[in-house]
Amino acid sequence: MIDVAKIRADFPILGRLENGKPLIYLDSAATSQKPRQVIEAEARFYAERNANVRRGLYLLAHEATELYEAARKKIAAFLNAYPEEIVFTRGTTEALNLAAWALGETRVSAGDKILVTEMEHHANLLPWQEMARRKNAELLAIPINKEGELDLSAFHKALDRRTRVVALAHASNVLGTINPVQEIAEGAHKVGAVVVLDAAQSVPHMPIDVKELGADILAFSGHKMLGPTGIGVLWAKGDLLGDWPPFLTGGEMIREVWLDRATWADPPARFEAGTPPIAQAVGLAAAVEYLETIGMAAVQAHGQELTALALEGLLARPFVEIYGPRDPQKRGPLVAFNLRGLHPHDVATLLDQEGICIRAGHHCAQPLHRKLGIPASCRASFYLYNTSDEVEALLAALGRVWESMR
Repeated sequence: MIDVAKIRADFPILGRLENGKPLIYLDSAATSQKPRQVIEAEARFYAERNANVRRGLYLLAHEATELYEAARKKIAAFLNAYPEEIVFTRGTTEALNLAAWALGETRVSAGDKILVTEMEHHANLLPWQEMARRKNAELLAIPINKEGELDLSAFHKALDRRTRVVALAHASNVLGTINPVQEIAEGAHKVGAVVVLDAAQSVPHMPIDVKELGADILAFSGHKMLGPTGIGVLWAKGDLLGDWPPFLTGGEMIREVWLDRATWADPPARFEAGTPPIAQAVGLAAAVEYLETIGMAAVQAHGQELTALALEGLLARPFVEIYGPRDPQKRGPLVAFNLRGLHPHDVATLLDQEGICIRAGHHCAQPLHRKLGIPASCRASFYLYNTSDEVEALLAALGRVWESMR
């Protein structure tokens, strides 16, 4: 069990009034709120250690570089990875674009096959569409079943020696579904395919050990796990990174440059052209330290408890339709739903008037919503600072919305 009251005291924004009501923030799947410890760590860097990294010989630059590389080590340890496998990016989207570009240059040829799923966020679909177009490869989507889980028989049927990449969400940002990565990776590796994981919705909420998970590449964002915006992480096995050409070129990713040619630095510097997100890395390291203090198993258990409460309450209301698994053990801490006959935007607007923040729309997953036969959905997502009382407040407010709009 975690001390939610103590945790909430660390988040200044949770004292805000929303439309004159106490703020109930249920949109952490879009971005999490930030504890004072993260805000202060980033501000302290700017106030006391601000300098560009890798370049200066003076003490201040050396101290900034040490903080930046210490952040890399902290995040590597959080994932049970090696620091040289950690590349800082602007977010999950850039990390997945980097992976798709590099794999297209090194592993995919005309006629090869790339597998994605019907539940992908656009950030883990569009880069593979573009890579498939550029390389004249075949892109196939593994379907989901009526419970919102992957059709594993269809996956194994589609898998063959032409498959070079399998890219999927670890946890769906709409359905909440936690995909069986180890089983998928085992099958993919048998045919020589590389497994790429969009972990934006899993790394913030559950223990992750990349050595046990089975994926070859993993991407996530700092801002969804209490950290700053503008920073993400790409983890990839060292043998893959060593073979990849740079995605961006410029300063600090080179070994030597002539007027007509250049040679590249070793990873991870090869993939961090220009001035990297230094202060953001320091802030993300503080976020990781905060999460480690609480314990990721405890964070996951709290999310499952709130999700179970939300599912139970939503399923008891006949005017609500839920998407994704009914078992909270099979999903991350979010629930997508609709009130029958009501547009999600109307529902979200009325909830906002009561100080309750949820997301409404297609959640950057239009193909999935087409599969579900809906243009949009409401989504409530939970994190370590949310309480059971807030879930109950959401459920009660949905009843009032239904009565006022039906």
